[in-house]
Order: sequence, then C-alpha cells, then structure tokens
Amino acid sequence: MAVKVKFFASMREYLNRSELDITVTGETTVAAIWVQAAGDKPMPADTVCAVNQTQAKPEFTVVDGDEVAFFPPVTGG
Repeated sequence: MAVKVKFFASMREYLNRSELDITVTGETTVAAIWVQAAGDKPMPADTVCAVNQTQAKPEFTVVDGDEVAFFPPVTGG
C-alpha cells in the first residue's frame, strides 16, 4: 500500500526531508510508518502525529492512500 509521509518544522530539519512516498505491506501503524521513514532516528517524545489532517496516536492504523504527518510539539509564547 502507498502512504505519503510529511514532516513539518523542526521534524523536517531533524530528518533532512520534508516528505516522501513509501510502500508498506500488510497492516501498519503511524509508529511503524515513522520507523520506515526515519530509519534509525527515534521519534521525539512529544511528536504530534496526524493522519489525513486529523490528529492521531502512534498506534493508529494506517490504510492505503493515507497521508501521515509528523509535527514538533506546539508551543505558545
């Protein structure tokens, strides 16, 4: 199945990429998408995840055609 992965703000800098398309087989989760997209770099603890522009937990199941996005934690000031 095909999944589009996007990285925003400091996540883009952390991974040195803004987006990529990946292919996965079988059932997968947001956390598993991170591992495939980021390789050996761990997901920062406060990462905000979204699937199809809706916030999702790392254990959320991803399906064919989904867009998975990763954001740094939102801070105010």
